[in-house]
Amino acid sequence: MAIQFENLSSDAGLKKLDEYLLTRSYITGYQASRDDLSVYLALEKAPTSKHVNASRWYSHITALLGSSFPGKAAGVKVAGSAIPAATREFVAPAAAPSTPEAPAEEAAAAPEAEDDDDLDLFGEETEEEKAASAERDAQKKASGKKKESGKSSVLLDVKPWDDETDMKKLEEAVRSVQQEGLFWGASKLVPVGYGIKKLQIMMTIEDDLVSPDNLVEDYLTAEPRNEFIQSCDIVAFNKICLVRLKPEEEFSFTSVAKTVTELVD
Repeated sequence: MAIQFENLSSDAGLKKLDEYLLTRSYITGYQASRDDLSVYLALEKAPTSKHVNASRWYSHITALLGSSFPGKAAGVKVAGSAIPAATREFVAPAAAPSTPEAPAEEAAAAPEAEDDDDLDLFGEETEEEKAASAERDAQKKASGKKKESGKSSVLLDVKPWDDETDMKKLEEAVRSVQQEGLFWGASKLVPVGYGIKKLQIMMTIEDDLVSPDNLVEDYLTAEPRNEFIQSCDIVAFNKICLVRLKPEEEFSFTSVAKTVTELVD
């Protein structure tokens, strides 16, 4: 069933979108799609920090679109758009109807196709090509930049065995797990019922180095930590989008503190 959002230019519409994105990184599925593009185009402007989840999603889609068009923009204004922003979609162009002139065009293209046969795509590199390749390799080595691993923000629910479990020791057991690429963040005790409380804790991970599932199965719910921990669940999982603003600066569109507050309150 199609997902529907009403009047995204209103505060009520943005609130509904913000609530929808509370536990989602995208409108549908696990990667950006045309559904995200349709909702993005329906927004008149970027959501403010009042709607933190919608703002995070909007910034992430903006970054994805920016990477698809890497050229430097000089700025352009479009007046009198014939299609309202809320209804803009990408539609594949219809196939052009065949005309009597098509055979003549094919005949004209035939000599060009024959010329292409003369190209040696697998021949040896020329001296110019070798020099250009060597220059690119030298530039890569000179830059010395290492490709940055993606990062994710993960919220965990850690439950004790009963109301007699020492929650301070439980949290110490959780934070005692130390790995490269794992960073523990804010935490909070949340009542479950019958005097039992669970620990909600945020962690930031480098995707190439830490697997949340392995962390839960092999460390948090295994000996000796299972003396305090009865179970551990992943409540929320959000990718952190880093956008390069200046050569010496980076800015994260994911506000970890605000995300934790929204999720645990």
